Amino acid sequence: MISEDLGNIASRLEEVRRRIASAAARAGRGPEEVRLIAVSKGKPAEAIRAAYAAGQRDFGESYAQELVEKAEELADLDGIVWHAIGRLQRNKAKLVARVAQVVHSVDREELAVELDRRAAALNRTLDVLLEVNVGGEASKGGCAPDELAPLVGAVARCAHLRPVGLMTIAPFLDDPSDVLPFFAQLRALRDAHGGQAALPELSMGMSHDFEAAIAEGATLVRVGTAIFGARG
Repeated sequence: MISEDLGNIASRLEEVRRRIASAAARAGRGPEEVRLIAVSKGKPAEAIRAAYAAGQRDFGESYAQELVEKAEELADLDGIVWHAIGRLQRNKAKLVARVAQVVHSVDREELAVELDRRAAALNRTLDVLLEVNVGGEASKGGCAPDELAPLVGAVARCAHLRPVGLMTIAPFLDDPSDVLPFFAQLRALRDAHGGQAALPELSMGMSHDFEAAIAEGATLVRVGTAIFGARG
């Protein structure tokens, strides 16, 4: 079963890229405006190697320890970019700062300060996205929309963090078109906090709703199941 799944990764990637290009075209955008992050959490290193062989370079992991272990095991893959996309505890900042190039889930000042401190000790600068909980769901991370302004200010004071955009996880709804208002809200928040010039990236959309996210301006989509299959 594992070998069969590995063999399907290249074709699944091709299909996801085709869907991204189609969604971008419908929105009057070019496919190069949307960067695909292959979410590999819970998947073996061999699956990442298969995706890499098919041209994929950006990979997302939700758990700090798993991120570090995979980054070390796959250190021979030139040009691979690791995205930390999961809810991040302050005591895991040291691990993430070691290997991630991009952190999508900065949602409070104390986490930003700790990431900055850890990155400074390693003489690294991390690209970070500020996570906003646009759906107001208690089960999800992210700052409230009205907490974004002070968070933007806090991150701006962190010399080893580079704020590049906003991230959200929209509510899971049966009809992906129903999530459009949540994605539109994130874009509006970005526009209210310096616009595209200040925060060029919008990380939003997953396997079930990335086409809707692209319609509302997503520049980073986080796709796992559609590439690697369901996590077992």
